[in-house]
Amino acid sequence: MKKIFFSLIAMLFAYGCFAQQVKHVVFISVDGLRPDFYLDSSWHTKTMRNLMKNGTYAMGVSSVFPSMTYPAHTTIVTGVQPARHGIYYNNVFEPTGSTGKIYWNDSTIKVPTLWSAASAKGLKLASLFWTVSANAPVSWNIPDIDDMGDAYVEKYTKPAGFREELKTNVFSSAAKIEIGNNINIARIAAYVVLKERPNLMTIHFFAVDHAEHVQGRNGEMVKSAVSDADSGVAIIIDALKKADIWDNTVIMVGGDHGFVDVKTVVSPNVWLSEVGLANDVKKDDWKAQFFTVGGSAYLYVKNDDKQVLEQVKRILAQLPESRKKLFEIVDRKKIAEIGGNPEVALALTGLNGTAFGNAFMGKDVKAGHGGAHGYFPDFREIQTGFIAFGPGIKKGGVIPEMNLRDIAPVIAKLLGLSLPTAEGKIPAGLFSDQ
Repeated sequence: MKKIFFSLIAMLFAYGCFAQQVKHVVFISVDGLRPDFYLDSSWHTKTMRNLMKNGTYAMGVSSVFPSMTYPAHTTIVTGVQPARHGIYYNNVFEPTGSTGKIYWNDSTIKVPTLWSAASAKGLKLASLFWTVSANAPVSWNIPDIDDMGDAYVEKYTKPAGFREELKTNVFSSAAKIEIGNNINIARIAAYVVLKERPNLMTIHFFAVDHAEHVQGRNGEMVKSAVSDADSGVAIIIDALKKADIWDNTVIMVGGDHGFVDVKTVVSPNVWLSEVGLANDVKKDDWKAQFFTVGGSAYLYVKNDDKQVLEQVKRILAQLPESRKKLFEIVDRKKIAEIGGNPEVALALTGLNGTAFGNAFMGKDVKAGHGGAHGYFPDFREIQTGFIAFGPGIKKGGVIPEMNLRDIAPVIAKLLGLSLPTAEGKIPAGLFSDQ
C-alpha cells in the first residue's frame, strides 16, 4: 500500500511540476516535411536534429485523406479527421467550373480548435499563415489567404495595422513581405515572440512544399528550402531565448504530408466525357465528375443517381490494364473508415507515381514531372514528421508511428486545455513521466 501511495504522490508531483513548467507551446509546420529530413544526416537540418536528439521524434506521422495542406492543418488544430472538421480539400469543389474558392474562414471548421480552447482559458495566441484561420480567436493572426487578394489579407489580419508594423519594424519599410521565404516567416514569428510572448503559437512555412512540387522529393531547390526551414526554426528558438521563455516552452516541428515523385498524370474526367457524363465543366449539364487534388480524385454524382454511379464503376472496371495499374479505387466504406469526405461516392488514389489532372478533353494519360501529395495515407513516402522538445518531453524518445490527429491532445495537455472533441491519443513515450 505504501508503494502505491508514494507512487501516486510522485505522479501528482510530477504532473504539477510539468503543468507549472510549460507556459508556452510553439508549433512550426513545415509544409511537405518528411521524416528523412531529420533522420537522414545528408539533409542540412542541424537545428531539427538537435531538437530530435534532445527531445522526442516520430519515425513517421500518418496524414489525412486526402493528404493535402488545408485538411491536414485543420486536423492538427482539432484532433479530428476531415469528415468531422469539414475541411475536405484546399479548394472548394465547384461543379460548374472553378472560380478559385478555398476553405479559408475559421467558422467553416465544424468542431472546437486549439485556438478556441486556449482563448476560452484566457491565453495569449498568435498564428502566422495557418490555413483556415481567418477570424480565428487569435490576437496576432495573419491567415493563409494570400490567393484571395491583398484586401482580404489586410481585412482579416489582427491586430489592424500588423502587416504595416512588420514592414516598418522587421523588413526595413519594404513595400511587400515575401511569405514564400521560410526565413521571412521566421522573422515575423520572432518579432511576435519578443513583443507578445504568446502562450500558443502556430506557424506555417511554405517553401519546402513549393520546391517539392517543382522538383519532386529531391533536388537543389528542395535542399535549399529544407535548409532555410531549419534556419527558420533556429531564428524562432533564438527569439524564445531572448524573450526569456525558452525554459518553459515546448517547441514542436511537424508537417502535413510527404511527397511522391510524379511519373504519370491521369485525367479521369476524360473517361466520363467520352460517354457524356461530364460534357462541359462550365455548364450544369454534368451527371458525374471527378474532383482531382494531386494524388487522388473524388467522384461526385449529381443527385446521387445510383444508375450513373454504377455506370462509372463499369467504366473503371473496363479500363485496360495499362490504366488500372495507375490507381486504386477507394470505396465509400474505406473513405468513411479513414474519416474522409462523406459527400463523395468513391475516390481514386494514385499508384506507381501517378497523380491526377483536371482535363475533360484530350489524352487521358500524359507523362508527369515534379512531386505531388494528396494520396491515401497508407505508405511511407506520404508520411510527415514530428519533433518535440521542452519541459516534460522525454529526452531521446522515439515514437515509431503516430497520426496527425494526435498532436492536438498533446498541446491541450501541455497547456491544460479542454478539448474533449479531439479523437487523437497522446503517443506513448512522448512525455518523460510516461
